Amino acid sequence: MRTEEQRDPDPAPAGTPPRSLAEALRTRDDTSLSALLRIRPDLITPVPTDLTQLATRAGTRASVVRALERLDRFALQTAEALAVASDPATHDELMGLMAGDDRDPAVTAAFPHALATLREQALVWGTDDRLRLVRTARELLAPGPQHPSPTGLGPTVAEATAGMSPGRIQEIVAACGLPTTHDSVSAVASLTTLFTDRKRMPALLDTAPAESLEVLSRLVWGPPYGQVTADPARHLRWLIDRALLLPTAPGTVVLPREVALHLRAGRAHRETDPVAPALEQARTHRPQMVDTTAAGQAYTALATVEELLKDWHEGGPSVLRAGGLSVRDLKRTAVALDVAEPVAAFWVELAYAAGLLATDGEADERYAATPGYDEWLELPSGERWALLASAWLAATRTAGLIGGRDAQDRTLSALGPGLDRSAAPEVRHRVLALLAGLPEGSSPVPDSVVARLHWERPPRGPRTAAGDDLRGRLARWTLSEAELLGVTGRGALSAQGRALLGLPPAPAHDTASGSGSVGASAGRGAGAGARLPVHRHHRAAAEPAAPLPRTPAERAAAAAQAARILGPLLPEPLDHVLLQADLTAVAPGPLERPLADTLGVLADVESKGGATVYRFTPGSVRRALDAGRSASDLHAFLTAHSRTPIPQPLTYLIDDVARRHGHLRIGAASAYVRCDDDALLNEILADKRSQGLRLRRLAPTVLAAQADPAALLEGLRSMGFAPAAESAEGDVLITRAHAHRTPPRSAPEPVPDGPPVPDATLLGAAIRAIRAGDLASTSPRKGAQADLPGTGELPRTSSAETLATMQAAVMTGGTVWIGYVNAEGAASQRVIAPIRVEGGFVTAYDHTADEVRTYPLHRVTGVAELADDQQ
Repeated sequence: MRTEEQRDPDPAPAGTPPRSLAEALRTRDDTSLSALLRIRPDLITPVPTDLTQLATRAGTRASVVRALERLDRFALQTAEALAVASDPATHDELMGLMAGDDRDPAVTAAFPHALATLREQALVWGTDDRLRLVRTARELLAPGPQHPSPTGLGPTVAEATAGMSPGRIQEIVAACGLPTTHDSVSAVASLTTLFTDRKRMPALLDTAPAESLEVLSRLVWGPPYGQVTADPARHLRWLIDRALLLPTAPGTVVLPREVALHLRAGRAHRETDPVAPALEQARTHRPQMVDTTAAGQAYTALATVEELLKDWHEGGPSVLRAGGLSVRDLKRTAVALDVAEPVAAFWVELAYAAGLLATDGEADERYAATPGYDEWLELPSGERWALLASAWLAATRTAGLIGGRDAQDRTLSALGPGLDRSAAPEVRHRVLALLAGLPEGSSPVPDSVVARLHWERPPRGPRTAAGDDLRGRLARWTLSEAELLGVTGRGALSAQGRALLGLPPAPAHDTASGSGSVGASAGRGAGAGARLPVHRHHRAAAEPAAPLPRTPAERAAAAAQAARILGPLLPEPLDHVLLQADLTAVAPGPLERPLADTLGVLADVESKGGATVYRFTPGSVRRALDAGRSASDLHAFLTAHSRTPIPQPLTYLIDDVARRHGHLRIGAASAYVRCDDDALLNEILADKRSQGLRLRRLAPTVLAAQADPAALLEGLRSMGFAPAAESAEGDVLITRAHAHRTPPRSAPEPVPDGPPVPDATLLGAAIRAIRAGDLASTSPRKGAQADLPGTGELPRTSSAETLATMQAAVMTGGTVWIGYVNAEGAASQRVIAPIRVEGGFVTAYDHTADEVRTYPLHRVTGVAELADDQQ
C-alpha cells in the first residue's frame, strides 16, 4: 500500500495545496527537479517512469537514510524537530520548536534556509500551513520505545495514554483541576491543551513539591524514561497523578512530550547549531613561502616515489597469501626511504593508486613497477607530480587505516584488501576547499576543520570526541598527506593545490617582500589561535569560488594547470656534481636522469636532503666495473660531470679496484676459480676463511669448489679479492640490474560512494523522460479508457480500434495515449503524436522519449485519445 506521500490521487485543481509528494513534485520546474536529482542521484538509478514512481523512490528507507546522512547539522535538527511536531505542522509551530519561546535570532535567521533545503531534497513537502515530513523520515526520527528521538523527547500525552482506562484518565483530569468529560478523547485533549498553555502550566508546576520538580529537571532533556517502584514515593505519586509522568510499562514512566517542551521553553533541542563553526587560523605565512615550501615537498614526493620503485627495480617484496605487504617488508621499506612506517605506507599506497606499482601475477607473486612507471619517468616533473596528486585526490584507498583492524579483527596491511573508504575523496576535496576559503597563506587549526566537517555531516549516533569518527580521521589524514605531497605548504593551500581543485588563482603575490626558494624558512606567522570572523548565516562561509572538477575532462584540465604552475617552482636538473677529497661527491640539486643512474651504480648514497652526498667505495667501484665500465670510462665520466678536479684518492681507488678486477675468473664446474698467478691461488687456499667454499686445486692455475658460482663470487669478495664471473666461453660476464616489470596494469578504480552525480546531459534526458511518462500516466482520456489514469494499467483496444484511432490522429494531428510491449516483454505507457500509419507500423513523435520513433502496431496493447485540454 502506498503512503500518503506516494499516493497519486486525481490531479488537484490549479492553485490548491498538494495532497501528496508526487503532486508537490509535479509543481516543480525543471531547474528544481534537476537540483533534486543532482543532490539525490540514487533517485534516477534507473530513471523512474513518472513523477509518481519518483516520489515512491524518494520515500524508500535506503534513499531517505542516505539523504538524512548528507544534511548539515542544523537542517538535520530541523527535520528532527518536524518529526516531533504535529502532522501536518505549521511553519510557526516548527519555528517555535527550533527557536524556542524567545525566538533565538540566530536560529530565526537560519531557519528559512534549512527548511528550503529539506524541501529541495524532497524530505519535506506541503505548504507553510501544512508541512509534512516524508513518512519514512518521520519513522526514523520520531521517538519510539525502541529508538529514542535525537531530541530526547518522549511520546505525546495522547500516545502515552492510549492504553489507559477511561476512569484513570478522568482521575488525572480531576487532579489537574480540569472539569471531567464524558469520553477519554476529550479528556486527553483537555490535558494536552493544559500542558501546552504557557500561562496555566506554570500555575500547575508552582504547586509541585521541590522533589517533583527535581525529577522533571533530570528527565527534561532526555532520555525521558525513568524507573519507579510498585509503591512510588510521594513526590513521584504527585507527578503520576497529574500525568506529568505517565506509565508505559510496569515500573517505567515517561515524561510526556508536551510537558518536556514547556520545561524547555518550547525548544526541541537542548543546543541548536544554526551557524557553521568558523575555521580557526593557526598561522599565516607569506604566499611565496607557502608555494616554495610546497614545491620543495612536491620535489621530495617525486624523489621518494622514484626511490621506492628503484628499490623494487628487480622485483619487490612478496605478496602475502591474503594480499598486501607484510609488516616486515613495510619496515624494510621505511628504513630504505628513511621515513616512519606510516609515511612509508602512504608512499606505497600512492604509487599503487597512481598505477605505478602492482603485482606481477607470477606463481611466486611479487610487487614490481608497472610499464606505466617508465612512461611516468619520461614526463616533466610538474606533470609527474600532477599525476600523483590527482591519483591521491580521487583514491578511495586510505593509507591511514594501515595497522588497524577490520571487522573480522584482522590487521589491515599496506596494499592489502579492506582499505577502501568511499567517503575519502569527498572529504579530501572538502578539506582542501575549506583551506581555499581561508586568507591566502593561512593554515587552519586541525580541530576546527574537523568541527566544520562534523557540522556539515554530523556523525551517526551520539556526538563523539573531535576527530575519532571516520570523517574526522580522514580530515586529519588529509591535512598531513597534503603536506607530504606538496598540495599544501606549512599547512596552507598552495597555488598548485588551488589549481588541482579547479579554483581560479589567488590574487598576484606581493613580490616586494621577495620570493623564497625551495626549502627556504617560513616567515613569522600571525600567531596561533587567530579566529576568522564568524559569518552569521546558515550556509557555510568561505566557500570555494568555483565548483570542484567533476568530469574526467575537467579533472585533466585542472591537473594540467597545476603542473604548469608547479613546473617553474621545481629546481632544474643538474648535469654536474662536486667531487671531494674524502671520496664523496655532492649533488647540489636534482641530477639529470642519465647522470643520476650512472652515479647510483658508481657510488652509494650516504645522505639525502637539499643536497645528496654519494660515497665511493671499493664495492661501489667494482659494481660499476661489473656493469661493463672500464677504468678509463669511469675517469672520463667523472671528468665530464665534475665541476671540481678529480681528487687523487678517487683516482687511486678506481685504478686499484680496476687493476685487481677480473684477475680471478669464476665459472661453472660446480664452480671454479682460475688465475694465471698461482701464488694468488695459494694465498686463497691458505686463507682459513675459504674453508667453507671447499676449494681444491685441479691445476696450477685452476681451483674447483663445491659452492655455486654466485656463492663463490660473494665469498671471495668478502675475503677482499675482486673476482669476475665468466661465461662458458670464457668471456667476462657483465652484470646489470634487471628491470622487472609487471604486465600492463591499470590503476585501481575508486569505490564509489553511491551512484555518481549525473551530468547536465543525463539530467536533461531523465527529466524529459519523467515528464513525458507523467503526462502519459496522468492525462485525462476520452471514452472507455477515462478511468485508467494513475492505475498503472495499460489501455486495451482491439486491433481495428487501434488502427482507426491512429489513422484519425494522423488526420487531425492529435495526441494519443498507448500501451506498448517491447521485444523483451517490458510494458510501458506512452504519449505519442502519430505522423504516418502504413505497413503495420505507426511512425510518431514520442513525447516520452522526445524523438520520432516507429512502433509495430501488433505490439500496441491499446490506444486512447487524450482529453481536448491535453492535446
